[in-house]
Amino acid sequence: MGVRRAVEIGLDAANISRGNIYTYGPLIHNPQVLNLLKEKGITVVHDIPSGGSGTVIIRAHGVTPEIKRNFEKEGFEIIDATCPHVIKVQNIIRKHAKQEYASIIIGDKNHPEVIGLLGYSGDKGYVVGKISDINSLPVFDKAIVVAQTTQNRLLFREIKDWITTEIPHYKIFDTICDSTEKRQIEVNRLAKMVDVVIVVGGHSSGNTQRLADIAKQSGKPVYQIETEAELDAKALASVKSVGITAGASTPNWIIKRVYRALETLLSKKNQGLSGYIYTIQRILMLTNIYLSVGAGCLCYAWSALQGAKHFFPPMSVSMLYVYSIHIFNNLTGVGADVFNDPDRASFYTRNKAVLEILAGIAVVTGLITSYTIGSVPFVILLFMSIMGLLYNLNFLPKSFISCRYQRIRDIPGSKTVLISIAWGVVTAIIPVFYLQQKSTTSVAVLLFVLSICLVFVRTSFFDILDMQGDRIVGKETIAIILGEKRTVHLLKLVLLFIIAALFLASLFHFISTLGFALLICPLFLLMILLAYEHGYLLPSIKLEFYVETNFILLGIITFLWS
Repeated sequence: MGVRRAVEIGLDAANISRGNIYTYGPLIHNPQVLNLLKEKGITVVHDIPSGGSGTVIIRAHGVTPEIKRNFEKEGFEIIDATCPHVIKVQNIIRKHAKQEYASIIIGDKNHPEVIGLLGYSGDKGYVVGKISDINSLPVFDKAIVVAQTTQNRLLFREIKDWITTEIPHYKIFDTICDSTEKRQIEVNRLAKMVDVVIVVGGHSSGNTQRLADIAKQSGKPVYQIETEAELDAKALASVKSVGITAGASTPNWIIKRVYRALETLLSKKNQGLSGYIYTIQRILMLTNIYLSVGAGCLCYAWSALQGAKHFFPPMSVSMLYVYSIHIFNNLTGVGADVFNDPDRASFYTRNKAVLEILAGIAVVTGLITSYTIGSVPFVILLFMSIMGLLYNLNFLPKSFISCRYQRIRDIPGSKTVLISIAWGVVTAIIPVFYLQQKSTTSVAVLLFVLSICLVFVRTSFFDILDMQGDRIVGKETIAIILGEKRTVHLLKLVLLFIIAALFLASLFHFISTLGFALLICPLFLLMILLAYEHGYLLPSIKLEFYVETNFILLGIITFLWS
C-alpha cells in the first residue's frame, strides 16, 4: 500500500504540476519505476539545493525532520509520500524521545527508512541487526525497541524473545508492516506447493531479497527477476507449476507483465488442448473479434425480448460498429498498454496500418447497413462515428491552452461512459427502427439502460485491471477517480440493479419470460467480480475472456430459449 501510494502521488504530481518536481533520494527501490518517473520529468536529488523552487516528494521510506525543514527553508513545496506504516514508527520514536527514552531500531543501518527513523530519536538512537549488536549497547533505564517496517519477521522475533528475557523493562513495539509479514509467511507456504518460485523486484531491494531467501529454504529453485525479460525459458521448460511473489517496491504493472509472460510461455510449451485454447482465446481477444460477436449477441438477445424474428441487419450494425470503436480505442491506447498488456501493445504497433484499414471498412459497412434499416439509424451512426473521430482531437482554440480539458478524452471517465452509451445505442435503440411496430418505446429505453449498465461494468472492470498503466499515461478513468474498492462496490450495485430490473420486468410481463433466463448473465458477471475481489481470479487472458464471454452467453441462452 505504501509503495503504491508513493508512486501514485509521484505520477499525479507529474500529470498535474507544471513546475519542477524532485524526489529526495529514490522514491522506492525499483529501477523500472525510477526510470519511468525520470521520463515523466521527476528528478532525483541527493542534496538540498540552495534557493531552489518547485516540488519535492518525500519518498516512501521517509526522511528526518531536519531534511523536511531545510527543504521548506529553501522555498520548496513538500509532498509527503512517506508510507503510513513508516509514519506510525516515526510517531512512536518521536513521542518516546521527548520522554528521554533511548530508541533501538532493528534493521539495516544503511537503509533509508532506518536513517529517517534515527532522525526522530534525537541523540539516543541505535540500530541493531542481530543479538550481539544489542549486547554491545549499554543497558538503558528507559528504552523502546522498534523494527524497520520491512524487516524479517523471524529475526525480529528472535531479538524480541532475547530482550524480553534479558532486559524485560524495555518497551517493544511490533512495527513490521502487515503486508511484509503476510508476504513472508505466504512465500514460505507457496514454495512448498510449486516446482519453482519467481520473486519479482529490484535487485537492490532488501525485502525482495528476504523473500528470495525465505523461498530458498524450501529447497526449490528460486529466480529473482526485475522484469519479464529476465525469465529463463529453458529453466522453466519442464516446470508444471510456478509460484510468483514480489517485493513491496514492485508495482502491480510489472507483476502483471511477468504473469502474462509466464502465461504465454507456458501455453506455448503446452502443445495439448489447453495450449491451443489459449492461443485461440488470445487471437480472438487481440483482434476484438470475440468482443464484436458479443455485441451482436447482446443485440440479438434484446431484439428477441422485443419480439423480433429476424435479427441480421441490427446485429451486423452492432458487430461492425463495436469492432471499429474498440480497434480505434486500442490503437490510441498503446501508450498505456505498454504497461498493462505489452503483447497487445506490440500487436497493435506491428499491425497498425492493417487494423486501421479494417476498422475503416467496418465503419463504412456499418453505415451502409444502417441505411438499409432507415435514414434515422444512418444519421445516428454517422453522428456517433464523427464523435468517435473527434474524441482525440482538440476542440478548444489555442488561446484556451491553459484549460485542462482540450479534448473529449481529457474529461475524467469519458471513455467508459461514452463506450457504454455507444453500445446501448447500437444494441437497443437502432433495432427499434428495424422492428418498427413490434417494439414499444418503454421496453427499448429499459434495454438501452441495461446495455449501458452491462458495458459500464465490463469497461470499468477492465479499467480496474489497468489502473497503474492508465495513471502512468495520465488517463483519469472511473477506477482512478473512485479508487479500486469504491469502483468494485459501484459495479456490484450496478449488477444488482440489472438483476432486479430483468427479474421485475419479466415478472410483470413488461418483457418476455426470456428475461428470467438472461438473469444468468449478470449473475455470472457478479461471480467473476467476487472471484477477482477475493483473489480467486488473477488479471490474465482467462479472466478477460470470462468477462467478454458474458455477452456470448446472452446470445447462447437466447438461441436455446427460442
